[in-house]
Amino acid sequence: MAEVLETVSGRGGELVLRRDGAEFEVIENGMFLMDTRNGESERLLVTGAADRLASGARVLIGGLGVGFSLRAALDHRTVSEVVVVEREPAVISWNRTGPLREVHGGALDDPRVTVVEADLLEWLRTTSETFDALCLDIDNGPEWTVTEGNASLYAASGLERLSQLLRPDGVLAVWSAGAAPGFTARLRERFAEVDVVEIPVPRGEPDVVWFARVSLP
Repeated sequence: MAEVLETVSGRGGELVLRRDGAEFEVIENGMFLMDTRNGESERLLVTGAADRLASGARVLIGGLGVGFSLRAALDHRTVSEVVVVEREPAVISWNRTGPLREVHGGALDDPRVTVVEADLLEWLRTTSETFDALCLDIDNGPEWTVTEGNASLYAASGLERLSQLLRPDGVLAVWSAGAAPGFTARLRERFAEVDVVEIPVPRGEPDVVWFARVSLP
């Protein structure tokens, strides 16, 4: 039986950190959000994007999660700087000094990492920063958002804004717990190159990661 380690009131509602044996789970408003059981697709979100980039890449990770994507970015040969945007102070704390720190070996201490505590959509609307890769994992998918307002990120207007923040030949990577054909179609309308990668999971339909490039190499 899972042990509740902490319950807090977050920006998106109630957040619960639980331990189930050797694994950790994060629940938001009663909905499963993330855990530490596998992480293959969360790592691929970053490594698949970074594999498409030259050395010295500047990467944005939207959603800190349990740190799988951040660790993968720091371990990749092409990545020199990572900006992580996370809206929940508790998630940052759990990763920086709490139980999740052990999952990624204290990745937030790396001098290449900047953590921004902000709602990703609000931050994207106002930032003037640009990146070689935008790696987004803030929902269970384009059609299964954690917060209703997040749906605009995956609409045509959201994709247009994301493309503006990418440097030439930059890569947009988006994680999902399932397929979203409508989102795939919108990506192909806006980006020159779109790859859809399915990652099998122990139960249920595969996770999906999209990689979209602004212009052809």
